[in-house]
Amino acid sequence: MLVLALDTATSTLVAGLARWSPDGAAEVLAERAVPSGNRHAELLTVAVTEVLADAGLSMADLDAVVTGLGPGPFTGLRVGVVTAAALADARDRPVVGVCSLDAIGSGARTVVTDARRKEVYWATYAADGTRADGPGVSLPEELAPAGPVVGDARFADRLGVPVTPAEVTTAGLLRAAAAQLADPAGLSASTRPTPVPLYLRRPDAVPPTSYKPVTTA
Repeated sequence: MLVLALDTATSTLVAGLARWSPDGAAEVLAERAVPSGNRHAELLTVAVTEVLADAGLSMADLDAVVTGLGPGPFTGLRVGVVTAAALADARDRPVVGVCSLDAIGSGARTVVTDARRKEVYWATYAADGTRADGPGVSLPEELAPAGPVVGDARFADRLGVPVTPAEVTTAGLLRAAAAQLADPAGLSASTRPTPVPLYLRRPDAVPPTSYKPVTTA
């Protein structure tokens, strides 16, 4: 199965192309990890075009699309999830959503990423890689990380433990999506769910509660 994998949950945009087999093996054919800041909308389509060109393939060759659902910033997540859904819909291919934290590191660990507002997104994992707790968002000082900590190393001092740098990868996204990719019912056009971003909190922008007149009688 040829799978396009996308993630826009962090400041590093990921687009990758891989061959996945039901035994869980994934051969990454091409990948882009682009420092994107708030430029996901500008850079994502370019990254997708580049990985397809690197592999000598086209959208018509795809069997499925996998997208990270976050948690992450509101706008960035919308760009990734909507792009994945649009690309899949254009070719009538299934789109599978996964928690982006599941695609960072492996084995027993706590994953932390930047949630802004001086907070972190986090999740903890058992030795077999299954998520034991989270995802959640909190101040680093409020966490008691279990096991080794991976993710955004800038939070090591505030967590009080070492943090091994790690990011979302194409291989990690496919590993997180393996159960869904292996389930024919989950890939069926009639039963597959629409991916929903994991925002965890409301966006910063809110409708005004009052309106100030711009003219006076």
